[in-house]
Amino acid sequence: MPDFPRLAALAVTLDGCGDAARALLVRRRNPPDAGLWGFPGGHVEPGETALDAAARELAEETGVTALPRAYLDNIDVIERGADGALRFHFLLAAVLCEHVAGDPVAADDALDARWVAVGDILDGRLPLSAGVAAVIRKALAQQAAAR
Repeated sequence: MPDFPRLAALAVTLDGCGDAARALLVRRRNPPDAGLWGFPGGHVEPGETALDAAARELAEETGVTALPRAYLDNIDVIERGADGALRFHFLLAAVLCEHVAGDPVAADDALDARWVAVGDILDGRLPLSAGVAAVIRKALAQQAAAR
């Protein structure tokens, strides 16, 4: 059995503040979240911090450059088969990133990439990966506290 959990990083990148903010999301090509919208991200490589992985994965999946600023949350994604056997376990480190440059273009394992109004995310107007709305709320709170 492979080693679990596997560490991955998510790049939570906002453009703007408060109700006017937009978040950069990608539509996933591959399982387990194929077809769902979520934050760009992927595996943390050995010797790489989750902060650095978030920025790297963001650039690989969207072409956008950002600076990783802070950890926001950890999200466990666990799936078991019908027999109860563990199929996979990912620990996702959500990282708040500051947009530096670039317009999102889907690449790597993303079907689509775009800025999405935070209100649309919080109102559930897109099919979202687990935890996206909660992480957006934390990102907005941290952004407001920093001002």
